[in-house]
Amino acid sequence: MSHQAAPAEADARMASLSSGKNQRRSRIPQIPLHLMILPGLLLVLIYNYGPMLGLVIAFQKFVPARGIWDSAWVGLENFRYVMALPDTMQILRNTIVIAFMKMIAQLVVPIIVALLLNEVRKQWFKRSMQTMIYLPHFLSWIILGGILVDILSPSEGILNAGLSWLGIEPIYFLGDNHWFRFVLVASDTWKEFGFNTIVYLAALTGINPTLYEAAIVDGAGRWKQTLHVTLPGMASIIILLSVLSLGNVLNAGFDQVFNLYSPQVYETGDIIDTFVYRIGLEDAQYGVATAVGLFKSIVSLTFISVSYYLAYRLANYRIF
Repeated sequence: MSHQAAPAEADARMASLSSGKNQRRSRIPQIPLHLMILPGLLLVLIYNYGPMLGLVIAFQKFVPARGIWDSAWVGLENFRYVMALPDTMQILRNTIVIAFMKMIAQLVVPIIVALLLNEVRKQWFKRSMQTMIYLPHFLSWIILGGILVDILSPSEGILNAGLSWLGIEPIYFLGDNHWFRFVLVASDTWKEFGFNTIVYLAALTGINPTLYEAAIVDGAGRWKQTLHVTLPGMASIIILLSVLSLGNVLNAGFDQVFNLYSPQVYETGDIIDTFVYRIGLEDAQYGVATAVGLFKSIVSLTFISVSYYLAYRLANYRIF
């Protein structure tokens, strides 16, 4: 028995050695690919992780002349100061409400537009429409902000001119707390829905055409085909994008709000990012501003972690 077991063990040892050599050989061609990642990795380390050392300012009474090492340590005093401010809860509420309104609009509108474009049979018209709705995505909020100010101006704006023609009093959309949130959501949707529409159109191409043929044989019209074939075929990507958007629950859009808001609409339009900008750069309360930013980062990290877990459980989405 011992003589028979020895050759078997030798064969197993040789097989393991050869498999190890094959694995090492298969890894060699991947080395250049890993080296290509290094520049991007260095940029992330320098500009994303390096500045995290400055989070210590959140626990200091930071004075630029003294620097991080010599500024006085105040512990959690900056956080207590922020929570004691009368506008803190209102700002947090504005951020969450605006972010959720944008998330819902960015989910519903692109799906509807993608379904409508999917019904277009003229390819030249379909491509032209895709280009037109996709174009605002590439424009900055500085440009779009100027366009919106001209369109919504109560005295010379095109929209108010139309309302006046209908006998309706002009509305100061950018200076009215009742309308400002809706302006933010509508303008953000106008800018970004074209990009998300392309994602859903790509999902539509993955639906098996034989499903539509079977539905036609069963007597289903275009509406029932949409309900029972198209939407179920898009369900996985809809769930994935919906869940992943939870990570932006505290990102209501600094660029947009900063270019459109004014003190008149702080009650409904002031968000965490604009509050940090004012209290940090305008009022020079660097420690307080860093404390607010740290709080936002912790909450956002929690939501991102939960969103990726839900994306894995509901849509089988994995990062690696």
